[in-house]
Amino acid sequence: MIARYLLRVAVVFGAVLAPCWGWFASATQAQVARTAFVIATGPTGGTYFPVGEAIAAIISHPPGVYRCEVRNVCGPAGLIASVRTSPGAVANVLAVNAHRADAALAQSDVVADAVAGKGVFRREHAQTHVRLLADLFPEEVHVIAAAKAHIRSISDLRGKRVAIGPPASGTAVTARALLAAYRVSLRHIRANADPADAAAEKLAKGQLDAMIFVGGAPVPFIRELLENGKAVLVPVEGTGRLRLLRRSSVLSAATIPAAVYPNTGKVDTVAVQALFIVSDSIADSTVYAIAKSLFNPANRSALAGSHRSAQAIRLQSAAVITPAPLHPGARRFYVEAGVLPKSREHAPHK
Repeated sequence: MIARYLLRVAVVFGAVLAPCWGWFASATQAQVARTAFVIATGPTGGTYFPVGEAIAAIISHPPGVYRCEVRNVCGPAGLIASVRTSPGAVANVLAVNAHRADAALAQSDVVADAVAGKGVFRREHAQTHVRLLADLFPEEVHVIAAAKAHIRSISDLRGKRVAIGPPASGTAVTARALLAAYRVSLRHIRANADPADAAAEKLAKGQLDAMIFVGGAPVPFIRELLENGKAVLVPVEGTGRLRLLRRSSVLSAATIPAAVYPNTGKVDTVAVQALFIVSDSIADSTVYAIAKSLFNPANRSALAGSHRSAQAIRLQSAAVITPAPLHPGARRFYVEAGVLPKSREHAPHK
C-alpha cells in the first residue's frame, strides 16, 4: 500500500513538474540570441558554393539541434550561417572589408593584392578589414579550349575569343597574370567577361574559342564540356609557367590527375589557395568557436564530402599561407591546437 501510494505521488509530482521543465528548456533556448552569419561564395557551378554550404551547415548552432549537444561540433550557440552566391573572389573581399558579408571564400592571390592595395584594388585602396580564418585547399587554373579551335598552348590564344572571367571574379585576376607571363596581352585576344556558366555555354556552341577558370578540380561545367567532347584542357607549362611562379608568392605548381576529368590525361598547371576570410568586426570568441568546429574530427566527413577539393582541408596546413593577418580568434585556436607557436607574429607568405 505504501509503495503504491509513493508511486502515485511520484507520478502526480512528475506530471505537475513536466510543463515546468518544458517551460524552463524553452526559456533557456529563447535566451540564446540568434546571430546571422553570411558567407559569400561564388557561382553555383563552381567550387566555392558547395564547400561554403558544407561549412555553413557545420558551424551553424541553432537552439535545439541534437548534433550540437556534443561540445565543439557546432559553432557558437545561436549562430545561423548561410551562404550566398557571388561573382567571385574580388567581390567577396570587397564585401567582407565593407562588412556586407561576415565571411567569404577567396583566392590567395586576390587576397594578397587586396591587403596590399595592388592590381584591381588600386582604386579601392588596401582592404584593411580582411582577416584570415583558414587556408583551405588548392584551386587549379583551368584553360579550356573548344575542341575545334586548335589551341594546344597558352600562346595559341592570340587572336582567339577568350573568356577571362567577370571583373569582380578571382579568375579575372589570375587570368591576367597568366596571360602576361606568357606575353599574351589583352590586346592580343578578343576578351570576354561573361560569368563562367555563360562562357561555358558559349564555348559549347562555338561562340568562344577558350575560357580560363580558377576552381578546385573537378569543376562540374568543365567536366561536362570534356565529357561531351566539346573542349580540351590546355596545359600551363614551359617558360611561361616558370615566369608566372617567379612573379607570385601565392601561386604554386600543380597537376590535375588523369582520373579527375573524362577523356583527359594528366595536365600540368598552377594553383592558388582557397582561403576562408572573415571581417575583423567578428568577435574573437565567435571566430575561435567557428575554427574549433570546422576542424573538429566529427565534421571531417561532411566537409570532405562537399567536393573533392575539400578533402585537402587540414588543420596542419590551415595557417601556412597567410597573405592577410590571421584573425585573433583563429590565431588563438591554432596556437592551442599546436600548429602555431605562441610567439609567432603575422608575416605574409613568401
